[in-house]
Amino acid sequence: MHAVNTIGTTILGYPRIGPSRELKRALESYWAGKSAEEDLLTTGRQLREQTWTTLRDQGLDSIPSGTFSLYDQVLDTAALFGALPERFTRLGLSPLDTSFAAARGVPDAPALEMTKWFDTNYHYLVPELGPDSRFSLTGTAPVDEVREARALGITPRPVLVGPVTFLLLSKSTQPGFEPLELLDELLPAYAGLLGKLADEGVEWVQLDEPAFAADRTTPEFNALTRAYHVLAKEKHRPKLLVAGYFGGLGRALGVLARSPVEAVAVDLVTDESFVDQVAAEGALRDKEVLAGVVDGRNVWRTDPGVALSRAARLKDAAAHVSVSTSCSLLHVPYDVEAETDLDPRLKSWLAFARQKVDEVVLLGRALRGEDVDLGPARAAVADRAGAAELSDADVRARVAALRPEDTVRAPYAERAAAQQKSLNLPPLPTTTIGSFPQTGEVRRARAAHRAGKLGDGAYRDAMRTEIERVVRLQEDLGLDVLVHGEPERNDMVQYFAEQLTGFAATALGWVQSYGSRCVRPPILFGDVSRPKPMTVDWARYAQSRTDRPVKGMLTGPVTILAWSFVRDDQPLADTARQVALAVRDEVADLEEAGIRIVQVDEPALRELLPLRAADREAYFGWAVPAFRLATSGVAETTQIHTHMCYSEFGDVLPAIDALDADVTSIEAARSKMEVLADLNEAGFGRGVGPGVYDIHSPRVPDRDEVAGLVRTALGAVPAERLWINPDCGLKTRGYAEVEPALRHLVGAARELRAEPR
Repeated sequence: MHAVNTIGTTILGYPRIGPSRELKRALESYWAGKSAEEDLLTTGRQLREQTWTTLRDQGLDSIPSGTFSLYDQVLDTAALFGALPERFTRLGLSPLDTSFAAARGVPDAPALEMTKWFDTNYHYLVPELGPDSRFSLTGTAPVDEVREARALGITPRPVLVGPVTFLLLSKSTQPGFEPLELLDELLPAYAGLLGKLADEGVEWVQLDEPAFAADRTTPEFNALTRAYHVLAKEKHRPKLLVAGYFGGLGRALGVLARSPVEAVAVDLVTDESFVDQVAAEGALRDKEVLAGVVDGRNVWRTDPGVALSRAARLKDAAAHVSVSTSCSLLHVPYDVEAETDLDPRLKSWLAFARQKVDEVVLLGRALRGEDVDLGPARAAVADRAGAAELSDADVRARVAALRPEDTVRAPYAERAAAQQKSLNLPPLPTTTIGSFPQTGEVRRARAAHRAGKLGDGAYRDAMRTEIERVVRLQEDLGLDVLVHGEPERNDMVQYFAEQLTGFAATALGWVQSYGSRCVRPPILFGDVSRPKPMTVDWARYAQSRTDRPVKGMLTGPVTILAWSFVRDDQPLADTARQVALAVRDEVADLEEAGIRIVQVDEPALRELLPLRAADREAYFGWAVPAFRLATSGVAETTQIHTHMCYSEFGDVLPAIDALDADVTSIEAARSKMEVLADLNEAGFGRGVGPGVYDIHSPRVPDRDEVAGLVRTALGAVPAERLWINPDCGLKTRGYAEVEPALRHLVGAARELRAEPR
């Protein structure tokens, strides 16, 4: 066991949706009015207890609590400290429904903005704070969970979003005001919670400060200093563990080393060079260091030799060193043993959350000098490293033969003129982003075909029936550019991965994206190629049913990488070029089939952006050429679109411009078109479609609301370059919401076309 008063071997967090997505079903049942609040809360309690007992039985020294959420941990923090906007708190709802209103919106209260959690595919709700914001401990969840765990014989380690990261992730409601100015208002609420946890006999509390894996200013480092001197000086509190992850902490490590906190968790996977900084930081000698040597974000088995070497290098630099994950295991699936259809050899190379806990426990014992058998882990790592079949000579030769001109198109002005002559679209053309709601009939047909219960011909007929229905609906709605609706697609990455070499799909490898939304990231394990067309038949059929242009819908190479578990045995740039060539082939075949508009989505361009500015030039150096390689093999008359959603675009505007897409659609409804000012400042001069319908909320915007957003957009973008579209695909919504919302969208566009300019 661990030394007295140390944390010992642990993890920073665990998945929370349930091994069979129990939370997803419970949430959606509650939102649909089919179950009561107590039913949902019972499901949450059962999932927490299942996690805690599993982690205890696997042998962890310290078990985290507070990593469960019914929607999002940042939203929970805002609710815990009474920081939800008044438009939600005045609704008179229960605390649970107030939080859901903030997450999803209600008719008179638009939802909080949602964006990516650092450089992951998890989304968090953005708190709104202003000069008048005040904080108080209004929630009891952290204490309640401690009591639940104690009833099981477990004294857990509560996990909280750290106060500085919470403020840095928040949005100001007033120009010129920075939420960080509220630190002294917030710290007493945190101190009060620490005292209540101490009353419960809690020995350690974990405060997550991942914001400091990114570049920060001197005032922000000063805030970190103040926060942990103030909290650590509280006389009645548990010991404090401050966790930094998603990269090296840089200057923040020195700040924490000089603070009175008792322990620091560091990510030794994302930034290997950070090991040297940690080892050299003499002030850590009075602290416990959690060495994050097991990757919390990818699914490959840990190399025990590398992990133990990194952890051992810290032994002389800290009072005690324990093994942990690099970050929460929220970002990986539950259990690889549930994947009965995976190739056994590939499966032997993988570790999901349950296996990673086993790795942490085994490495922790090894670090303490216990006699453990690392042979199976070493053998699996060596087997993967020596697997020659992961390399395809033809693919590598094609990549080696690429030329600079393969990523270049004619100037935009020439293309725009040719495309307008060919397409003859009206001003403010209307379209959607790609997917339409997937009915129960569609999902059942897809599942039956996958299970071999529905033949290829019958499946094709079912999908064509749905495509024709969606095309007719779009014509009735009056949309200018149509889509086929994507009824055949389970996911915008998995669909393609299942048809490309070098990928494997899981059956139960679900990972939470936000709320009840889950995805199954495919596993990219080898060289990538496209054996045959993937979307052409569906797009060709849709185009045959209408005289209006139909967009071909593809996912871009950067997003395919970001939303997969990617091989780590070669540079991402090499893998990106392979994927880009596969997408390029599909774009060319769509064009040959008569599709005049092709949308290649890159919502993850911002997501993969390195948190440190010094690393970004290298990232853009391969990410932008990968997109251009995928899209530059077409005629001037073929219009290339791309789409990006729920990102902070300011950091990537030069890259968006460099993609050279003819039209870029972007999330903008929740932020009320804020991104357009950034686009103008960057000199963006191509077509742009800022979203006017927030599809992540059940709210149906009326025509006046949509028209107001379009007018705001017209103040920044000339009508000849402005497109009117939703924020994102419509797959997660129902037709009862989508049809009226799109009618309002089309009606607003027609209204604005008629206005003089």
